[in-house]
Amino acid sequence: MEARRARATRIIRALEKAYPDAKIALHFGTPLELLVATILSAQCTDERVNLVTADLFQKYRSTADYAAADPAVFEDEIRSTGFFRAKTRSVIGTARALVERHGGQVPRARDELVRLPGVGLKTANVVLGNAFGEPAIAVDTHVFRVSQRLGLARSDEPDEIHDQLCAVLPKAKWTWATHLFQAHGRRTCFARKPLCPACPVRALCPWPGKTNPGR
Repeated sequence: MEARRARATRIIRALEKAYPDAKIALHFGTPLELLVATILSAQCTDERVNLVTADLFQKYRSTADYAAADPAVFEDEIRSTGFFRAKTRSVIGTARALVERHGGQVPRARDELVRLPGVGLKTANVVLGNAFGEPAIAVDTHVFRVSQRLGLARSDEPDEIHDQLCAVLPKAKWTWATHLFQAHGRRTCFARKPLCPACPVRALCPWPGKTNPGR
């Protein structure tokens, strides 16, 4: 474990040099906006979500606004993000739960966030890490892929990947590491044909499927 932690620290340092501008891709101004955007981002690109929320956040200003939304209208407004019916239920259900349980405010506690409709560990940690500044690892598709290729975690379950990463990464770096892994996954460590020859952590990566120039 100590060897893995040491290697994890070296990986983070290398990624910091490669992606000093790494940050969350979703646009938001408040914890509520980030919560809604993260729910909408499931199985959808952040770019598409940002296009949708640009108008959505102008119309729905408060938790009460979302709680009172007409489901049919809301479905049409978020249709392009995919799975719009399920996401509508999650957003409106979460808003109503926030009004009923938390005075319309987004809670800062992970156990309270994950009890909201449609909010899992990843969504809760995105909000905690980026809206409230709490150290949190959010395992999305990029973090899931990159962490396993780098040999820092191994599981078919995102929540298990989360726990393994928490064990090897310094707590103070959890949110930052999430951004770094996401940047690496978007710019270099693609799911298909990753740019291994140009990878800033190639020397630290044990993944046997590395690509070669021209592949």
